[in-house]
Amino acid sequence: MARNDLRYMESAVALAETLNFKLAAQTIHISQPTLSRDIAHLERRLGFQIFERDHKDVRANEACHSYVKEARLALLHSERAIQAAKATMQHADLVLNIGRSPYTDPFLTTVLLSLELPMFPQLRIDLSSRFSYDLVQDLLAGTLDLAIATEPLQSPLLTSIRIDESPFYIAMSKEHELAKRAYLDINSLADKSWILFERGLHPPLYDTILSLAEMRGVTPTRIGHVVMPEESFPFLSDGSSVAFLVKSGSLRMARNGITVRPLIEESLLLKTYLVSRSDNKSKAASELVRRFVRKLSALREVQPLSLSLSA
Repeated sequence: MARNDLRYMESAVALAETLNFKLAAQTIHISQPTLSRDIAHLERRLGFQIFERDHKDVRANEACHSYVKEARLALLHSERAIQAAKATMQHADLVLNIGRSPYTDPFLTTVLLSLELPMFPQLRIDLSSRFSYDLVQDLLAGTLDLAIATEPLQSPLLTSIRIDESPFYIAMSKEHELAKRAYLDINSLADKSWILFERGLHPPLYDTILSLAEMRGVTPTRIGHVVMPEESFPFLSDGSSVAFLVKSGSLRMARNGITVRPLIEESLLLKTYLVSRSDNKSKAASELVRRFVRKLSALREVQPLSLSLSA
């Protein structure tokens, strides 16, 4: 590998992601002329252009997509080499980067962090939070080793194992007419004001909810959107709306006059997976997955997960 290859890779990846020389240079903290020279040097070495540009636009061609895909992996391994050296100096022989949704069931996180791997006694887990859609992108980019994701997007580059299943929960005021029911279905939400998560947080899941409603002929009076469940509180407390929440979000909301009921719809059961890249060869990651699944199974034999909440 030539001395400047990693620098050229970094410049190409930044430009492919932004398609703007100024923004790409700012992203990797170099000057715009330096970025332009890096791209020019790279294209001379390749013998052809990977970016098509004119006075207004920058476009990445198919060769660019192929180059950037491998360049990301090379940059990742370069960064991992640095992190491995740092981990050794910190008396940790291995670090696993694991992502989770901020509304992952706390039970799953507790079990994960309780695991001990005899073969890797100094293993350190670095846990971070992103929404499920973003977790998949981080896995594909190689910045995560594993992720706990709800209804992750499918990709042939990923492998997954289902570790949990739960319904949506509907949050509402304790005075709301639906609070008299033990559970709800989508038909019971007709002609009600809905609070949904922003579509950008999980487009397929959002579309599934609306498609089911349309198929059943269920029409809400209006749809409001939130990013965090707590943002729906003012609309619930005055009885004007009901909110779609995952289980952990419901547990946090079920207080101060707010109650929750499970939404019993087979097509809306939320499935949570432990996901990794298909080409992940980490023995520590494989061992962690095996022990995690085994411990979950043992705990659920003693105390199966319930599909109901009391509040």
